[in-house]
Order: sequence, then structure tokens, then C-alpha cells
Amino acid sequence: MRIAISGAGVAGTALAYWLQRTGHTPTVIERAPAFRSGGYMIDFWGVGYTVAGRMGLEEQILDKGYQIESVRSVGADGRVLAALDASVFRHLIGDDFTSLPRGDLAATIHATIAEHVEMIYGDSITAIDQDANGVRLSFSHAEPREFDLVIGADGLHSNVRRLVFGPDADFEHYLGCKVAAAVVEGYRPRDDLAYMTYAVPERQVSRVALREDRTLALFVFRDTSPDVSDPNAQLRNRFADAGWECPQLLAAALDRDRRSDDLYFDVVSQVRMNHWSRGRVLLIGDAAGCISLLGGEGTGLAITEAYILAGELQRAGGDHRRAFDAYEARLRPLIESKQSNATQLLGFFATRTRFGLWFRNIAIRAMNLRLLTNLFAGAVRDDFDLPDYGI
Repeated sequence: MRIAISGAGVAGTALAYWLQRTGHTPTVIERAPAFRSGGYMIDFWGVGYTVAGRMGLEEQILDKGYQIESVRSVGADGRVLAALDASVFRHLIGDDFTSLPRGDLAATIHATIAEHVEMIYGDSITAIDQDANGVRLSFSHAEPREFDLVIGADGLHSNVRRLVFGPDADFEHYLGCKVAAAVVEGYRPRDDLAYMTYAVPERQVSRVALREDRTLALFVFRDTSPDVSDPNAQLRNRFADAGWECPQLLAAALDRDRRSDDLYFDVVSQVRMNHWSRGRVLLIGDAAGCISLLGGEGTGLAITEAYILAGELQRAGGDHRRAFDAYEARLRPLIESKQSNATQLLGFFATRTRFGLWFRNIAIRAMNLRLLTNLFAGAVRDDFDLPDYGI
């Protein structure tokens, strides 16, 4: 089938890989003028890691990844208040685990399709008209085209979802936090293979050292308003006088000459929908069931969803309705479970009170005890039977 994919992120490029591998003709449409790298640091494990292995990408991902050794919570004077040995995570989920910038993972997947799949950059879908025989897409710049199916893999603020299902407000659920991320050059100090965090009530800043003398800075803060205009002013208002290295990290993140890419700034939200498809249009990844950035596994889930959609289309022998229904039935329980777990993590990233921060540091230290760590196993392990479609 001719399948249009809106979005050249992780979900879209992974889906294009599996569709092309199973005999379909995918076309990826991306509104950005070129492939976008950058983004925040992710922990990569679970079923997504397994699927990446089936794509033959495990070695490349490990080469680009970082084997973080500890997570350290520091005070305003830089003194370590609590530290968590990263071996705790490997005790819970095994050795199939690494940390890497989201853009590096996306670039690795993109390289598998760049020479085999049609990629349309600098354009976006403006209208979707479907009937029993196919879908006609109109674009901002290109001439209209016909496809058999359309897949919205265009993220939290999905354009396809808006055109087919309705306004964002019907499906996006703001969790009361915002996040910013930037990769900066030449920042000091560096703490290699350590995730450094500093928090005051309702705000947290973190940094992690990257190769080539780069540092990734992450800012999270609570806000009752989902407005994302003027990110520089919002970040200065929250972090300029927050203590520790906040003034230096903020100055570096807002300095265009020191950044490796654009500043990432967005709301922390979830997407909740009763159905992920309508006719010949299906949503995957964050467009359908964003668990929120703070959930920590959205990227792996997107890769998993791409594999399962291609597999179900293969099993259904061209019956897209049967494939879409099977896809949703298989994945919805997993996504809803991950969304529930993610909402419970808000207290870690944006703790409301000083007592809460004190208790959080106690909990971080306690998690080094293996017996207590097992209590958190359900929140990080994937209770999911990954099918083998033979593709």
C-alpha cells in the first residue's frame, strides 16, 4: 500500500523502516525544512530496545549512548545530598539499557531509511479527504496526492489528529509542568557519566556531560498556565535566582552561540483518546497516547508501536480495519499503564515543598537497597508480550 506518514521523528521513521521492509511504499512528510536532531536525554530500555535490536541497531545505539553510573541530587552549595547507583536500574530491567540524546536515537533510525524512502521536508498536510477507496491529501506547498492510508506520527501537537479528530483541547491533558532542554558547548564543571540534579520547590534543573565537550541542560518547573510563549522570559523568571549553577546553566542555554541546536521548550502533557483511528487514518506515538516526557519511555514505546503496526498490517493481508483494531487492542493496556505511572513521577521532577524535597532525597538513598528497589519494579519493567511477526 501507499502509506503517508506525517512526522519524521522516532515514531515516523521507525514506521517507515518497518513498512518499507514489509513491502509497502511509505512517504514521510515533515514540516521542518530538514531532519531535526537535538532534544533531551532519554533512558532507553524495555520493548523498544528489543525492537531496535530486531532492526539491527543495538550496536549503533550503544556506541552513541552513555552508561550513566549515578544520579546525584545536590544542594545550593554543590554538596551531594543523595546519590543513586545506576546499577539499581540494571538490577530491575537487565543490561539492555542505555541513555542517549533523543536526537541521536532519531538520527540512527533515520539513517536506515534515508536512501530508500521518500522524505518530503518543509511541507505539511492541510486537508485529509477519505472515502472507501483511499485518502486524498492536500499540502501547504505540494500538489494533492492519493494514498491508501495516512498515519499521524507527528507528536503531542499532532496536525493529523487536529484535522481528523478535532482540536488539541479535546485530547491534550496538561499536567501542570513545562520543560526546556538545550545542548551547550564548553560548559564547566563536567561530571562524566553522572546525572546531576538540583531542586527547589516546584523547580528542578539537571545537567549531564556529553561527548565533544557538550553538556545537556534540562529545566522542569510547575506552572498553572500551559502558555509556551516567550520561553526565555519564563525560564529567567523561574531559574535566574534559583541557586546552585542555575544562573550559569541558564545563560548557556539561552545563548544561541553556545547552543548546538534550538532550545526545546514545551508543556508536559498526556494525550488520551477513546479511539486512535478513523477510517483510513491512524495515530501512533505521542499523537495517540503521549505518556508525557517525564514518563521516560515514550521513545521506546514509539518504536514498539511502529513495529506492531507494520506487523498487524502484514497479518491482516491488506485489511487495514482489521489491522488497526488489532493494533489498538494490543497496545492500549500498555499505554494506559505507562500514562498512570508517569503522572506519579511529577513529584520527583517538580516537588512542591521543601519537606517533599527532603523526603525525595531519603527515597533516592533508600533505593540503593535492592530489597526496596524491587518495590518499584512494576513502574519500569514492561509487562508486555512482544509478538514475533517474522518480519
